[in-house]
Parts: sequence; structure tokens; C-alpha cells
Amino acid sequence: MDGTALRGFSEQDFYLQEFRGRTLALVAPRAEDLEHPTVVKTLAALRDGGARALVVASDPRVLAACTGSDPQPATAERLEGDLWRRLGRSPVCGVLVSSVSFAAELRALAVRLGLFKVVWLDAGGGLRSEREGRHSFVHLEELAGWLGRDGDGLATRERLALWREIAALLEAGVPAVNVCAAAGLGEELFTYQGSGTLFTRERYMTVRDLSIDDYDAAHDLVTRGVQEGYLAPRSQSEVDRVLASAFGAFVEGRDLAGIGSLLRWDDVGEISSLYTLTRFLGEGVGQHLVAYAVERAAAQGLRAVFACTTTDTVATFFERQGFARVSSDALPRAKWETYDEGRRAKVVCFLREL
Repeated sequence: MDGTALRGFSEQDFYLQEFRGRTLALVAPRAEDLEHPTVVKTLAALRDGGARALVVASDPRVLAACTGSDPQPATAERLEGDLWRRLGRSPVCGVLVSSVSFAAELRALAVRLGLFKVVWLDAGGGLRSEREGRHSFVHLEELAGWLGRDGDGLATRERLALWREIAALLEAGVPAVNVCAAAGLGEELFTYQGSGTLFTRERYMTVRDLSIDDYDAAHDLVTRGVQEGYLAPRSQSEVDRVLASAFGAFVEGRDLAGIGSLLRWDDVGEISSLYTLTRFLGEGVGQHLVAYAVERAAAQGLRAVFACTTTDTVATFFERQGFARVSSDALPRAKWETYDEGRRAKVVCFLREL
């Protein structure tokens, strides 16, 4: 493989690309959390990466120290225009809310400005259940289920007031809310695993073909999959071929949850470079991607689709999707012309007739 084919991988760059040019709110009910070194470092990364952040707290002194300017009251009459101009001068600005009506003012602010994400700092971190531990991804219906049972099934009921506020934000129209501890902010925003919980309004998954603007993110995921051993190493020309036929699964149209590609070999298609972000494992992303690939293959008039893996868990996954195990010799000969012989000896192949 050409050693220059896959550039260096950075999860932080992956997410900064998603945040670039957009405005999120970083919320600190305990204003002292804004002084945590991880928070300071994360805000600098967002600023340098082209994102905009509104820092929301009830302590004007801490807000001024954090952002470098006096905060704007959340109840200001001409808040939208003022913040727009401030963000044009500095991508990190403070917004002052009352400690008495903190949650209500935050909710009104987020809706008023149409923020795409709210990040809530809480020392307890993300939501945890008794049986599964931390949940990295929760949609509103799931959250409402726990709240409807007064927290039955959660690791602790002491944080019910917080989860009710998160539900209220989602119900008010905020698309996504992250909850994490100050020390885990960078990990929550800039890694696939996260440190807290991402809450969304709906368990809404769409799959679409990738555009050229999605290629950077998709390329990083292919790199990640190769580094972890899930995906076969590819030359630059092979990567280009994958990207040209790639598609992605998106949660609520924003968060890229996984990718895949359909490569054509004569009258059969190969589901290639299938990779799901850790945070969304168990959310059916893989099934959505495979279903999309099968539908696309059928539309192209292909007679079958196949997939190859060296991982037992992935092999089990394809069997559950209706694929039958076959010999590598049953697949198109061109598939193996430049394939690593050592890897081919380990690979398991699956075929699904259309």
C-alpha cells in the first residue's frame, strides 16, 4: 500500500469540521466549571477551528474572564443583533442568565437564537442506567420513558431535575444537548466515544449519498477503520473509488453516525468500508447502511451483493442481515487482484442474492 494514501487521522478535526461556522452554547450552572483547564482548552480549539460558542452562566466575573469581554444579558431586547455582531468580532462570547431562572432563560435563549447544540456541564457527567452504565446516545422518547417512571432504571434518581430540564430543552426545539463533566468536555465534543451523553429530539436516522463536502469526514473514518483493523488498507486510487460511491447515516440530519460504500464488480456489488462511530453502536446504524446498499444495488440491476471481513462480530452482523457465508473463490476474481494474500487467508466472505 502507498504509505501516503491515508493522511493522519484526527477525531478532533473530524468534529471541528462539523462545528465550523455554527454556534453552540456552553452552559455552566456552576460558573467555576468554566475555569477548568479542559474547558479553557476546548473553547480555544472551537475558536481556532472556526466554530462559535456562547458561554452561558450566572456569574458576570467568571464569564468576562472566560470570554475576554463583558457578557450580554440573556433578556436583552436586541439580543440577536448584538450577539451576531459580537460573534463577528470574537467567536466566543458570554451570555448572562439569572441564577434564579437559569433553566428558563437558557431555554428561551436557545430557541430565540436557533442554536444547533447546547452543551451542559454537570459534575455527574452523562446519564447512567442501573443495567448498562453510561448511555452515550439517548433520544427524547427514551428519556421521557425514564422520567415517566420517576427515574426507575436510572443509576440514581438524584439527577431527575437535570434530566427534566434536558427534556424541556429538546421539547422546546433544541436539536441536540450534550451533558458531560467539565473535565470530559474535550472528549465529549471531539471523540467518537464521548465522555457524557448526547440527547436528541428523535431517534431519526437518514442515509444518503455523500457529497464532496462530506469526503474529509468519510476519509477520516476509513483511516480509523484501517488503523483499528476493521477495514483493509487501500491505495489512494482505491480510497477515491470508495469515496465516489460512499453513503453515510446521519442522526437528525447532522451527526454522521457511520459510512459505507457500494463498489461494483461486473454484475455484483460489494458493501465496502462499513464503519459505525462508537457512540452510535447499538442504534441500528449498520442495518440502515446495509439496507441502503442493498436498495441501491437492486436499483442498479445487480444480481447480488457481498461483503468481506476478518472480524467475528462483523461476520455475525452480516449473517443477521441475510447474507450467506461463501468461499472467496465465489466472488469476482478482480476483487483479489491487488488484495493482500495474508489478509485474504483470514477473510470471511458473505453473499446475498437480490
